[in-house]
Amino acid sequence: MNDHDDIDLSRVWVNVAAEVWRRQPGRLERTAARLLRSPGLARALLTTPSLLLPWLIASTVVLTVGALAQRGAGEPLIWLIAPAVATIGIAYCYGPGLDPAWELSCSMPVSDRLILLTRAVAVFAVNAALGLVASAATLGTHASVGTAQLTFAWLLPMTASCALALAVAVTVRSPIAGAAAGLGAWIILVLQETVASRQYTTAVTDANLYLPYLAVAACGAAIVFFATRPQRGLL
Repeated sequence: MNDHDDIDLSRVWVNVAAEVWRRQPGRLERTAARLLRSPGLARALLTTPSLLLPWLIASTVVLTVGALAQRGAGEPLIWLIAPAVATIGIAYCYGPGLDPAWELSCSMPVSDRLILLTRAVAVFAVNAALGLVASAATLGTHASVGTAQLTFAWLLPMTASCALALAVAVTVRSPIAGAAAGLGAWIILVLQETVASRQYTTAVTDANLYLPYLAVAACGAAIVFFATRPQRGLL
């Protein structure tokens, strides 16, 4: 008789579910549950790897260093760092092998697409807010930089790199690959524009790049939408 025949897989799965769900919801989770109208979706949101406290602390430290590090007048490095930090965070919204609630979330009545969308929007919003705060801290040292440019310019490349990272992560089922793709593309673009213009921030300030950024973001979103479509006929 095979030893594996004695394993009660149903009981194992119940134990896994109990391990994930045994924690009592805190105030933040209860608020999220009311806003989202789904306790399960709120739990899935707050177990997102890139929304956990250690990750948020690390992101805040990196963005703070970027705000303090200045290369020259009109070239705040935070504009280049904020998209990179958000790109890595957004890739880890998709967490097979990393997210303790991933397998359980796949069996929830809530669709995988809705969970991923909720997580992605939350991670992007948090990173955008942190980036805005860090950028605002550099305004006094860069009086020549317009407020509209400060609050808008780096959001487009952030959106594009995040969409690319998430599309790759979902397609190849690897958040590490998604982060590498998004971050690698951003670094290559920054280096290319720096060599051409001798300014680090050209990848952010060049208006000619805004349309390509929007195109990349749209294509990435379409890929994610297609890759997370419901699979008919599967149990």
